[in-house]
Amino acid sequence: MEMTTVVEIAKMIDHSLLHPTLTDEELIEGCKLAKKYDVASVCIKPYSVKLAVEILRDSNVCIGTVIGFPHGSSQIDVKTFEAEKACKDGATELDIVVNIGKVLSEDWQYVKEEISAIIDVANNFEAKVKVIFENDFLPIDYFKIKLCEICSELKVNFVKTSTGFGFVKGDNGKYSYKGATDYDLKLMMKSISKEVQVKAAGNIRTLDDVLRVKNIGVTRIGATATETILEEAKKRF
Repeated sequence: MEMTTVVEIAKMIDHSLLHPTLTDEELIEGCKLAKKYDVASVCIKPYSVKLAVEILRDSNVCIGTVIGFPHGSSQIDVKTFEAEKACKDGATELDIVVNIGKVLSEDWQYVKEEISAIIDVANNFEAKVKVIFENDFLPIDYFKIKLCEICSELKVNFVKTSTGFGFVKGDNGKYSYKGATDYDLKLMMKSISKEVQVKAAGNIRTLDDVLRVKNIGVTRIGATATETILEEAKKRF
């Protein structure tokens, strides 16, 4: 494994502030934490983009938010409106959830049209686009590979494994999710073009998790355990 620094780890992290129960106070503290550790970005709930812009104005931390989150089921014009509103509010990175039902229906023309429409909006604001597959909902590799091919064709900035909220009901009736698995990350790395990067989200909670996915080729992670990860990095590097 290549030599790694604390700064390199910090600049892999999109500090996730998306849980539905987060209060305004917690969102403020989350933005301050992101600023303290100089991470790559915050990924904050859409209504709080302006708040994040204000707190992070004098920092190098980018402002990210989510579109069609977490299930991707909004109509295309609703998603594009949401994307435009987010960019006007100051977001420079958009994590969009594909229409999962359309993916499973193999309506690839619709999927292309949707992603392309979001890219058009983002390009008007020089914003980056990260496309969330929600791999836990995709039962076979075919869907993930096809999405990688479409995202490569459309030149998105990142493909992303999960929302962190893609819970699947098990045989015992309980809900759980795997998030970013090594298997899926390797599959996505193999299936995208060189210009597209991979973001891992879901179950990335420790420094060792980060180093493991970094070794696979991942360049961004979504994390809520940012402080824990970076404090451990300070001790180790």
